[in-house]
Amino acid sequence: MNEKGILPDILTFTVLVHMYSKAGNLERAKEAFENLRSHGFQPDMRIYNSMIMAYVNAGQPKLGESLMRVMEARDLKPTKEIYMALLRSFAQLGDVGGAQRIATTMQFAGFQPSLESCTLLVEAFGQAGDPDQARSNFDYMIKVGHRPDDRCIASMIAAYEKKNLLDKALNLLLEMEKDGFEPGVATYSVLVDWLGKLQLIDEAEYLLGRIAEEGDTPPLKVHISLCDMYSRAGAEKKALQALGVVEAKKEQLGQEEFERIINGLIAGGFKQDARRMHELMEAQGFGASQALKVALMASQAVGMSQAIGRRRPTMR
Repeated sequence: MNEKGILPDILTFTVLVHMYSKAGNLERAKEAFENLRSHGFQPDMRIYNSMIMAYVNAGQPKLGESLMRVMEARDLKPTKEIYMALLRSFAQLGDVGGAQRIATTMQFAGFQPSLESCTLLVEAFGQAGDPDQARSNFDYMIKVGHRPDDRCIASMIAAYEKKNLLDKALNLLLEMEKDGFEPGVATYSVLVDWLGKLQLIDEAEYLLGRIAEEGDTPPLKVHISLCDMYSRAGAEKKALQALGVVEAKKEQLGQEEFERIINGLIAGGFKQDARRMHELMEAQGFGASQALKVALMASQAVGMSQAIGRRRPTMR
């Protein structure tokens, strides 16, 4: 259109913003959005929503929030879905300030706290390593009449895990079970991960059995936990079995998950498997942290030292 001298209209720019937002191409979405404004067009609700979602999907909720404030200044009321998307993104990042700002703005806009929004605040404080504030929000949720579900209680237990407050987590479970709560896959998965880190293998395997009783396939994060746990315990058969499951789903792993797996393999002496997973990690576009680089170099040096020791002739 540009080559033929046809000036794009607002409909064209609107289509471009929506298209690039859905495709996850933030830079092109921003370009289309700015072109729209530079041509004198005012974005409407749908365009703002698409652009905010592009920022959310790119893990940049602060920029999405800034755009939401522009909407509000123009008397365009964001939808509940936009508020929740921003709240969810801030929670995942552990940005409690951002999460609280969105939750407060929602209430001023007439949206009352829901089970989902309360759970996201619990998750935000949990991610930030503040279990006391997470529990405060958890208790407030119950006070306003919401019954915590499996995901919410799992989030609260994960918050306690950050500070290794196992006694408080178990007390919470006892309290909830007295009120009729039955743990599900989400709660069991968090506990398996926690017990695995503590090398309480029998207890972790018991909860793994409870997940099987629920009739569900353990989520990927459970297999990551098991791979780390069994590797560090030197349980070769079980470690490699869990590694096989994880490796088959390597596209779903992030840098943190890769590093945990590799560090576990190194700790258990599975050096070749650790190097192979490191290669897969790099192939996925993730660079190793400095700590992991040191661990890999140290394991390689130990391997070389052992090999030299085996070749060295015995002195007579």
